[in-house]
Parts: sequence; C-alpha cells; structure tokens
Amino acid sequence: MAQIFHPSTNTISRVTIFGGVLLLVVIVLAVAAINRSSYVTGVGVARAQPVPFSHKHHVGDDGIDCRYCHTSVEDSSFAGIPSTKICMNCHTQIWAESPVLQPVRESFRTGQSIEWSRVHNLPGFVYFDHSIHVNKGVGCVTCHGRVDQMPLMWRENSLYMEWCLECHRNPERFVRPREHVFSMDWQPPSDQLTLGRKLVQEYKIQKLTSCSVCHR
Repeated sequence: MAQIFHPSTNTISRVTIFGGVLLLVVIVLAVAAINRSSYVTGVGVARAQPVPFSHKHHVGDDGIDCRYCHTSVEDSSFAGIPSTKICMNCHTQIWAESPVLQPVRESFRTGQSIEWSRVHNLPGFVYFDHSIHVNKGVGCVTCHGRVDQMPLMWRENSLYMEWCLECHRNPERFVRPREHVFSMDWQPPSDQLTLGRKLVQEYKIQKLTSCSVCHR
C-alpha cells in the first residue's frame, strides 16, 4: 500500500505536540507571574488619596502611635479609619489654613466623610480580625510594613492566602512581645525561634490552618 503522508509529517507532528505543550507551560508561568506582580497585588504601589496623608510625617517624624488614629484595632475586627474629628484635634491649631487640608476642614464642617482609597482591602469571602492578631503578638509592621517610612501608603505584602498561611503554620517565626506590637523599629533577637516558641506557648497561639478559620 502506498504511503499516504510524507515522512516529514512525523517530524511536524512531534514539533507541533511539543510546541503546544511548551506554549501551554509558558502561558501558565506568565499568568502566575502576572498574578504575583504589583499590577495585580498592588504591592509597592502608592495609592492616591483625597488628602496626601503621610504616615512618615505623622508616625515617623511626630511619633504618633497607631492607636491614636486606628482606635479600635485592639478590640475590634476592624482597625478603624480615623474620623475627621481626630484629624482636627491637631489641625485646628497646626496648619489650620493649609490649602492641602481644605477637604479635611470641609468634611469637619459638613459631617461628610472623606472617601479614602482603601490600601489593604481583603475580599468579602475572607474573615480577618485585627484584635486577635494584635493580642497574639503580631506586629503592625509584620503585615503593613514600615508605615513610618511611607510618605504615601502602599501595600507591603500581597495578602494572598499563601502569605497568610506562612505565618499560621509557623507563628513562632513572626510573633513578638505584646508591648512591641505597635513599635515600628523593634527588631527580633538573634534567637527569634526561641523567643517565638516561648510566646506561642505563653499567648496560647494555635496553628490554625483550617479553611473555616478565615472562610466563614
């Protein structure tokens, strides 16, 4: 029986198959890379705000404690966005006529909240409680980075599930004494694991990795 296909067809078939597999791998890797890029995660991207509030100035230069503005962070699931009244506690006296602060003064006068752009915004299907983490010795810096060095706020970490699980699986690597939770410049000791294991036991920290812990 005469040969129907030319011998080169075998080579073309092999190249097509392996080329298709290679293309699929490249596409998967490209999607994974994009999914972890700052374009998607927002990591390192400063958010424009109605008022250019500088954590570097207020926290780093003026030494204002996180809890002065984020009043509910120790006893609520939500850290709290500071009210205009908190801003005006100082700014009725300091830079009271600054054009930059006009939206703040207008908000205080009318009672209309300023529409801040959320930097750390978890999906609706994720449950997160600030108070639990704070009281278990998780520092602000661990999740939010050195906000005292941020002229404008940006996301320091992706907040992806794999990032959260890294801490939930090995809390001894990340926890700190409660009195240093709000410290921006606290550095872990060289024997962090020894300290961490002690705090895990003292604070009764569990390695919670069940889906229902966060997805309720």
